[in-house]
Amino acid sequence: MRNQESSASDSERRNSFKRAAKSQKQSKRHPSPITLRLTDEERAMLKDLAAGMSLSAYIRKCLFGNDTAPRKVRSRVPVKDELALARVLGMLGQSRIANNLNQIAYQANVGSLVVDEQCTKEIHEAYGHIVSMRGDLINALGLTESA
Repeated sequence: MRNQESSASDSERRNSFKRAAKSQKQSKRHPSPITLRLTDEERAMLKDLAAGMSLSAYIRKCLFGNDTAPRKVRSRVPVKDELALARVLGMLGQSRIANNLNQIAYQANVGSLVVDEQCTKEIHEAYGHIVSMRGDLINALGLTESA
């Protein structure tokens, strides 16, 4: 009798979890897009009216005014030096900096990190590499370094 009760409660619990997971998946989904067909002339006119805004943002603004929720803006800045960017990303991929820093952080968290002269030297060396890569990335992307 007890096994039947526990299996029934387990089954109810599983169904409850499935319903919760399903409702979470549905709530994260975006609504289906609305399609609008325009002639080439209408589209050109819409682009001119948008004046640098995305067409989607401009249409939302026309329909809803300033009551629209702000959207995430992607940077439209092209990469200035793709070769330099590739070089930095290649260095990052070949290095074990991320893994080494993760091991240091773990040892520090569990209290087993021995901070001796060698460890300090390696941390400073990793820091130097990271600062160098950061500068190279900023230059490659054509950004300005802020203080």
